[in-house]
Amino acid sequence: MKNKYISEIFKEYDHLQEKAKSEQGKRQEEIYSKFKRVKEIDEEISKIGFELASLIFKGIDADRLITESRKKITDLKMEKAEILVENGYPVDYLEIKYKCSKCKDTGYVGNEKCSCFKQKLIDSLYKQSNLKDILRYENFDTFDFSLYSREKDSEHDISPQENMQQIYAKCISFYKNFDFSYENLFFFGKSGLGKTFLSNCIAKELLDMGKVVIYQTAAELIETLRRARFDENTPSDIIEELFDCDLLIIDDLGTEQNTSFAQTELFNVINNRLLKKKKMIISTNIPIESFNQCYPDRLTSRIFGLFTVFEFFGDDIRIMKNINRKR
Repeated sequence: MKNKYISEIFKEYDHLQEKAKSEQGKRQEEIYSKFKRVKEIDEEISKIGFELASLIFKGIDADRLITESRKKITDLKMEKAEILVENGYPVDYLEIKYKCSKCKDTGYVGNEKCSCFKQKLIDSLYKQSNLKDILRYENFDTFDFSLYSREKDSEHDISPQENMQQIYAKCISFYKNFDFSYENLFFFGKSGLGKTFLSNCIAKELLDMGKVVIYQTAAELIETLRRARFDENTPSDIIEELFDCDLLIIDDLGTEQNTSFAQTELFNVINNRLLKKKKMIISTNIPIESFNQCYPDRLTSRIFGLFTVFEFFGDDIRIMKNINRKR
C-alpha cells in the first residue's frame, strides 16, 4: 500500500526536475541574449569537455593535454562568473536550482533515501490518515495527567489518574514495539475520558515513523464501505487501504447505524485485518455489559478475545479543560 505514496512522490520529483531544468533554460536564454561571450564560453567548455571525454574513453595517455584542458575549462568558468557578477547576477545564476540541493530532486543521496524523501512520505501519510490538523494538539507531549482525579475510585480500587498512567504506558509500549509484537487495543468508557486522544497520540508516533495509519469513526467507516460497494465513482482501492494499512483506528464504535449491512461490513474489516495480522485500535462509549446487545457474538468474541481491553473511567476531562481555560 505504501508503494502508492512512494510512486506519487517520485512523480513529484520528476516534475521538480523538469521545472528546475526549464527555469534554468529560461535564465540561460536571457543571459545569452545579453552577453554573447557567455554563450561562446559555454560552447567552448562543451567542446573541450567532449574532446577530453574522448581521450579518456580511448585510453590515450595524454596527461599533459588532459591537465591543460581542465585548466582551460576552469579559466573559462571563471571568466563567465566575472561577466555575471560584474553585471549584477549571482555567480550561480546559470546553474540548475534544485528544490533540494542534497539529492538534486531525485530522493536519494547515494543509496540512501534523502531527508526530503522521508519528509514527503510522512506528509503523504499524514494527509491520508485524516488526522493531519488534530495531531498538532493531540500527542504524547500534550497529554495532561493532572486532568484526572487522584482519588481512588470505589468501583475500581484505583484512581482515574493511576489508571491513565497505566494505559498511557501501554500506549507508549504499543507504538515502540509496533514492528516486533502483534497486539490490538480496545478502549471503552464514557465520553470525554481520553480514548480518542490516546489513539491520536499513537497515530502521530507511527506516522512519524513512516507507517500507514487510517483514522475513521465507525459511522465514517460504514459510509466509506457503503460507497465502495455501491458507488461506482468511488476509488476502487479504498477497500484495500482499509484492509492493508499498518494501523486502522475505528473511533466511536456504536455511533454507526446498527443495520445488518453495518454489522456485516464491520465484521469483515475486523476479521480480515485479524487474519492478516494488521493492527487496530477500536474505541467505544458503549458499556461493556451492553456490548453483546449491540453486536453479534462472532464480532464480540473477536474483540474481547484478540484485543487488549482497557477501561477508561473518571470525570469528563473536556469539562476540566474548559474550567482550566477560564481560570
